[in-house]
Amino acid sequence: MTTRKTNGALLASPLLLLLLLVFVAPVLLMVPLSLHPYEPGTGISSGWTLANYTSIVTDEYYREVVVRTLVLGFGVTLICLLMDYPLACYIANAGPKIRLALTMLVIFPMLLNLVVRSFGWIALLANRGLVNNLLIDMGLIERPIKMMFNLFGLLVGMSHIFLPFMVLMLVPAIQAVSKDVQAAAYTLAASRLRVFWSVTLPMSAPGILSGSILVFVLTISALVTPRMLGGPTYKVMATLIYDDFLQTLDWPAGAAMSFTLTLLTLVVIGLSSRMLRRWGGHA
Repeated sequence: MTTRKTNGALLASPLLLLLLLVFVAPVLLMVPLSLHPYEPGTGISSGWTLANYTSIVTDEYYREVVVRTLVLGFGVTLICLLMDYPLACYIANAGPKIRLALTMLVIFPMLLNLVVRSFGWIALLANRGLVNNLLIDMGLIERPIKMMFNLFGLLVGMSHIFLPFMVLMLVPAIQAVSKDVQAAAYTLAASRLRVFWSVTLPMSAPGILSGSILVFVLTISALVTPRMLGGPTYKVMATLIYDDFLQTLDWPAGAAMSFTLTLLTLVVIGLSSRMLRRWGGHA
């Protein structure tokens, strides 16, 4: 047993070393950076302060950005879950050929560049985009509806981008649901709705939570799509961090916001893991 553990540690050591060099070390280097004050026109000073962290809580602008990011994350996750669960059920219960074809259709958008897909949504949602032009030509509206540079545009664009991730997490979980348990429920005169609510949904909980965690984390940390569909004014945490580091050069504020984003991610993952254990225990 000891030899097996030693061999496992040796096999994992290159990956652990790579993670230490490219992830852990840069993060640790940002810790002291986030504790230095920044003076416009002068740069990073040598003093120490917690103002970069306290301003995230006390400053109304930062609070708005954090809340907007969380609302976007939960909104995209909920949209993906509601849209993808029926599709995942159909794929999981379909025949091999249909399942393969549908899986390829789900994966295909992931083969396109993220910038290209975001530009596609710009062409659709812009003030003179396809959607607004169609509504105006049909006489349904007189002036273009603002569909970009707001929460609506980000919800639509990012839900489309992260839909495949949710489907790919849900399908194996639904396939793992025991057909015998479902058949036993039908034998006891349970309706389709009752079987779904009492058997299928609880037993697919690992896939639901895993997919939700993945989509939520990808959403709140996304940069390209929020930048393109949200513009320079409708900021989320990722775009604000980008601007702090590369536009205003306020590296301490950017580092503090980065740690805050990481903390929020870890909290959500931790709470979701507890929910998974509780749900799994009752399933």
